[in-house]
Amino acid sequence: MTKIYILIPIYNDWESVSELIKEINFCIKDIEAEFSIIVINDASSNQQNINLENIDSFKNIKIINMKENRGHARCIATGLKYIHEKQDYDYIIPMDGDGEDRPEEIIEFTNQIKNFTNKPIVGKRVKRTEKLIFKICYELHKLITFTFTGKSIKFGNFTCLPKSTVEKMINEKATWNSFSGSLTKLEKDLIEIPSIRGERYFGPSKMSFFNLIKHSLSIISVFRRTVLIRSALFIVVYILLIKSNASILTSMPLLLLLFMIYSISSLALRENMDEFDQALSNIDNIDTAK
Repeated sequence: MTKIYILIPIYNDWESVSELIKEINFCIKDIEAEFSIIVINDASSNQQNINLENIDSFKNIKIINMKENRGHARCIATGLKYIHEKQDYDYIIPMDGDGEDRPEEIIEFTNQIKNFTNKPIVGKRVKRTEKLIFKICYELHKLITFTFTGKSIKFGNFTCLPKSTVEKMINEKATWNSFSGSLTKLEKDLIEIPSIRGERYFGPSKMSFFNLIKHSLSIISVFRRTVLIRSALFIVVYILLIKSNASILTSMPLLLLLFMIYSISSLALRENMDEFDQALSNIDNIDTAK
């Protein structure tokens, strides 16, 4: 039987994770696979409280408590590494713990596993439920990413990864900085399923405008060589176009581009393979919930 681990990073959203596990439990009842859950607790500041009443569709549920908060991307990277090195599995499905990755789409992931054995499957975002301003910012994020990298990345963490892909990812330093950037870099043949972003179960989204910009630049930093080449070409062409009409105003695009290159270079420093190799040393303890 196919063994699937669902990987859920969390910071304080215990009520949401309880609801998510309850919905996953219902959605997977008729799927012929063995499911387990790993929750990565990124050093939450509030008390752990997961309601697992009437949860019966999983082989086991573990909560891995981290010593230090290291952020969403590194939580996922740590979870991938832990499952690959410590558990027996065939596939890993990382997903957000707030309800925006919809549990019912796990069914389609498992259907595609039958059609595309050992192929990474991604949830291509085709519809979002956020407010208009966030949707506009998100489309801008995709446009900037494509412009500077040539990569059209329309998925997030919600994917289904075979063991062969996970092995590549835990040996790639970019995974420590950007999940989707690393997966795009490593795998050229990604199978897509349509994915509709759900609404959060509780509370407002933690994805602020600033975090979205940081997220976008983190992805772009994975492809920094391409970015530098394209930026250099842009700078040369732009200078030639404005040389007869140079001013502070016409120089602003160049200053913004230079600032972006600086930001990308700074974020690229997060790709630390030594830290990634030692990721499991940040585990404080592991609670077996089931």
